Order: sequence, then structure tokens, then C-alpha cells
Amino acid sequence: MNPKHYTIPIFIPEMACPFQCVFCNQQKITGTQLIPVDDEIIKKIETHLASFKEQNRRVEIGFFGGSFTGVPFEQQKHYLEIVQPFLRSGEVAAIRVSTRPDYIGEKQLALLKEYGVQSIELGAQSFDEEVLRLSFRGHTAQQTETAAKAILKEKFKLGLQMMIGLPGDSLQEALKTAKRIIELGAHNTRIYPAVVIKDTVMHQWYEQGKYKPLSLSEAVEWAKQIVPLFEKAGLKILRVGLHPSEGLLSGDELVAGPFHPSFKELVLTEIWGDLLKPLLKTKKPGGVLIRVPAGQLNAAIGHQAKNRKMLLELFRAVKFVEDEKLDGREFRVVVG
Repeated sequence: MNPKHYTIPIFIPEMACPFQCVFCNQQKITGTQLIPVDDEIIKKIETHLASFKEQNRRVEIGFFGGSFTGVPFEQQKHYLEIVQPFLRSGEVAAIRVSTRPDYIGEKQLALLKEYGVQSIELGAQSFDEEVLRLSFRGHTAQQTETAAKAILKEKFKLGLQMMIGLPGDSLQEALKTAKRIIELGAHNTRIYPAVVIKDTVMHQWYEQGKYKPLSLSEAVEWAKQIVPLFEKAGLKILRVGLHPSEGLLSGDELVAGPFHPSFKELVLTEIWGDLLKPLLKTKKPGGVLIRVPAGQLNAAIGHQAKNRKMLLELFRAVKFVEDEKLDGREFRVVVG
């Protein structure tokens, strides 16, 4: 049986990045106001470890929220040394870090390898040069490709994050970015819809009518086409949608854009909805039993039972059950 995976997140906002991307206000996105001190990091790790119930598990510590490899080397070492006792005890299996593509070099990679980092996530966001320019990213698509190849050469696991709906973006360009992430050999990815956060450049542009975010339905449609590409290529999708920090959930920091606390569920609902719609052409409807793979039951039924309700427009009764013999998004239908 595969172990349960956990990542203990340590958020370090605005720690090294000299750029202010148009969409970014790290303090508001992470819900963190201050760089955590040593005792806070240790306590957070211990609290998370104590909360994990599964004995068969694999735990990682992730340094997120900033550009970790842009931090002065001694400071990087300090943070990495703090978590070494948890690696030595076996309570934590590895470390992962997120950083910018232009902050990757031989020296940085050697340090990360020495201290047990196994996964490096790059905020690629897009492989379209115009989107990167309009977003004030401060790096090129070529720099992302160079960094990705260097990470893989040193045998790290590579994560490439993408963001949909940035200034200048289009569905066509987003699909190209997803395909390039696959071509570069990434092991995992995250898909974030761009939203307008208070006190960002995009906030100013939104108020001036210079930027219009994707609607929720548009973002779901884009992600619905991207997710199957990653699945088919065997990439692990770590997240679809922004993490629901307190500021985003309350709306205090969110100005506009396709944020939804169940964004991934909405996307998976639409993917399953497209698969099930042909059943509406059934000539002799009665009741219908739909067998779906294990783990796919909620997505097949749909967010707020959307897909079940769709089928109830034709069928007298609709029942979904799990079938461990099925895989992926296979399904079997019995009508009558």
C-alpha cells in the first residue's frame, strides 16, 4: 500500500525576490506577515507531525512563499540546518523548496543536495515571453528551461508551476505552457488561476480597466483542458487552484478573479460531466447505474451533485458506485 504523502509548509514571504510581479503580494497570498523565527518553525513541524494519524506515511518539509535559492547562502544553510534533526530521526523524508528560475545555478544546487532537498519547484507561470513581460516576472522562458534542465541533471525532482489568465494570456498560450512543462520532463506541477489581490499592480490595472481577470467559468474551462494533458503524461498535479488562505476566503484581500475554495472539484466535475453527457441521448431511459473507479465517486457525481442532477433530467433514478476494477476515468453504465 502506498504511503500517505504530507508536506509541512514553511512560508517565507518576500524573503529574497527583488521583483514585484503584477499579481503578487506575498504577504496576502500566504497569509503570513513576518518571516518565521527558528522556534516557530520547529514548533510548526512538531505540531504537524503530531497531527498525522497514518503510520504508513511520507513527510516532506517545504519552504514556500519566497525565492529560497535567492536568500544569502548562510541564511539558506541556517534554515536547512534547522530541519536536519527531523531528517536524521526519519520523521521527515525530504525537503522541497520553491524558487525562481533565474535563481538556479551549480552552487545553489550543490547546497540543496547536501542538505537533503529532493524536490525543487520553479514558478514558471508561463512559457510565453509576452505574458512574462507583461507580468513583470523579470525572467525569460529560456531561463526557466535552462534551470529545469540543470535541476533534472542533478537528479532532483522538478516541479513547474503555471498560472492561467495573466495579462496577455490566452487558452492557446496556456495549453502551450502545459505542453512545454511536459516536454521538459517535470515530475509535478501546480495550476493557479490568476486573481486580483489588493495592493498589487494588477489591482491598479483592474481599477483602471487595463486588466480583466478570467471569470470562474472561464478558468474552470481552461483548467479542464489542461488537467488531462498532465494526467496523460503522468505528471503529479499537486494543486489546482489557490490555497484558501484566510484573506482569500473572507474576501478581505481578494479584489476580483476566479477564486473558489473548491476550484479543483469544479474542474473535475466538468471533466466528468463531458464524459457523462452522451448518456442523455439514451433512447429508453429508466434508471441508470454508473460504475466509476475508486476515488472518482465525488468528482463523477459532481460539485453540489451537478452531474447527478444533469442525468436526473432524463433518468428516473441515478446511482453511482465505485468499482475497483476500473481505472482512470473509465466507467460502466447499466440502464434499466
